[in-house]
Amino acid sequence: MREAVRKVGTYLLRLAAPHSVRATLLSGYDNLSGGIPPPHPTSKETTMRRTSLIALSALLLTVSSAAADDWPQWMGPQRDSVWRETGVIEKIPEDGLPVKWRAPVQWGYAGPAVAGGKVFVTDYVIESGEVANSPGGRTRTEGQERILCLDAETGEEIWTHAYDETYNLSYAGGPRVTPTVDGQHVYTLGAEGRLICLNVDDGAVVWEKNLKQEYNTDSPFWGYSAAPLIDGNRLFCIVGGEGSVAVAFDKHSGEELWRALSAEEPGYCPPTMIDAGGTQQLVIWDPEHISGLDPATGDVHWSLDLRPNYKMSVTAPRQAGDHLFASGIGNVSAMLALGDDSPTAEVAWRGPGARSLYCSNSTPFIEDGVIYGNGCSRGELQAIDAANGETLWLTFDATTGNRPAPHATVFLVKHEDRFFLFNDQGDLILAELSREGYNELGRFHVLDPTNEGLGREVVWSHPAFANRCLYARNDKELVCVSLAAD
Repeated sequence: MREAVRKVGTYLLRLAAPHSVRATLLSGYDNLSGGIPPPHPTSKETTMRRTSLIALSALLLTVSSAAADDWPQWMGPQRDSVWRETGVIEKIPEDGLPVKWRAPVQWGYAGPAVAGGKVFVTDYVIESGEVANSPGGRTRTEGQERILCLDAETGEEIWTHAYDETYNLSYAGGPRVTPTVDGQHVYTLGAEGRLICLNVDDGAVVWEKNLKQEYNTDSPFWGYSAAPLIDGNRLFCIVGGEGSVAVAFDKHSGEELWRALSAEEPGYCPPTMIDAGGTQQLVIWDPEHISGLDPATGDVHWSLDLRPNYKMSVTAPRQAGDHLFASGIGNVSAMLALGDDSPTAEVAWRGPGARSLYCSNSTPFIEDGVIYGNGCSRGELQAIDAANGETLWLTFDATTGNRPAPHATVFLVKHEDRFFLFNDQGDLILAELSREGYNELGRFHVLDPTNEGLGREVVWSHPAFANRCLYARNDKELVCVSLAAD
C-alpha cells in the first residue's frame, strides 16, 4: 500500500510540475515511479491543475511516510510502547510467520533499534572468562563490546565498531541498553558505562565518555542498563556518583550541561519525560527516591521515597493523565497524583501486600483506567485497576504457560486494538487485553532462549517493531520476522 501511494504521488508530480520543479522534486524518487516518463511541458492554462495536483501528491507522500514507523530507541519512537505502523497482521496464522533473515550476533541483553533502513544492536564477544549468572556476586570477563549496524531489509552488515571492555558484573552476558538513533547519530551505553555517539552512516565516533572514570563511580551491580533519553539538544543519562545520578549532556558534543541527585547506587531505570503541572518534567527513579526535575537545569521540583528491593529501580514510570505509576520488585509500587498548576506530586495510593502490580524486567502499560504488566515474583501477566490497584485478572498463558516462575518476562507493545507480546521463551504472541481478560490471537516461536535466569533458559531483550516487521535477538542471532498483512 505504501509503495503504491508513493508511485501515485510521484506520477502526479510528473504531471503537475514544470520541468525545472520536476527535476528537484523527483530527485530520489525515480526508482519509485515505475519508470513512468514525464509528459511534455504544459501551457499556462494548466497552472491551476498543476497547483492542485502538487498539493494532492504532497499529501499522498505525507500519508505514505506517516504509514511507516521506525523504532529508533527503547520502547519505540515516542518511548510509549506503541507501534503506529499500518498494514500489519490482525492474527498470527497457525502455520506461522515468514522469517525474512537471521544474522549472527553474540552475547547481549540490549534490544535492537531500527531507523533509516538500518538496524543497530550491541553485543559482547567474550575472550576469557564465562557468563556465570550469579545473582549474589559479580563475574569478571574479558572481551569486546561491539556496536553493529545491519541493513534492515537483508540483515547484511554495514559497519561494526568494537572496543575492549572488561566486565565485573552480575549476569555478565553483554550490554543491556538499546541504542538510541537521533538523526545522523546513534548513541550507545555499554554495560560498564562507555557512552558513545557515532555517525549512523559509517560508525565513525563523534564523541565518547567513560562514565565510571569521569564521575568517579562504580558500575551498578547488574551493569549500566538505563537507556539514555534525547529531548531537543539534550541527552539525559543515568550515571551515578555523588550529585550525578542524573546527568544532562549536549548531544552534539558530549559536554556536560548539568548534574543532579545523589543515591547509594544509580539504579537501572531510564529517564522519563512527562508533561504535568503546566511544564515538562524529567522523572528520575533511583533506588531511594522518585523525583521530578526541570530538564533545562536539573533543579528538583519534587521527590518522594520509593525503595524497591535490591536497589532495583528498573521499569520506567508510566504517565496516565494527571497520574504517574511506578512499580518495582519487593511489593513496591505507587500511583502518584501530579499537580495541575505546578510541578508537584503526592502519593494517591501505594501497593501493600498482594495488591497492585510489582514489575521488574518489563515496563507496564496503562490504558482506559487499567494497568497491564508483568509481575516479577511469580511471572504472570496481570491487569489491575488504576484507581486503586486492585487485581482484575492474571494469567500465565503469556509467560510460562502454566506455573509461577520468578522474573518470567513478557514485553508489551500496543498496536491499534491489540497487543504484541514477546516473552522470555522467544515467543511472539498477538492478544487482546481488556478489563475483562486476556484473549490470545495466535503465537509464533521466533528464536530460542540462550541465556539463564534463576534456573530457566531465557531471552531478556526488548524487540523492535518497524517496516512491518519484528526484530528480536538472543545471544546467537538477530531475527527479522515479517508482520505485514497480505
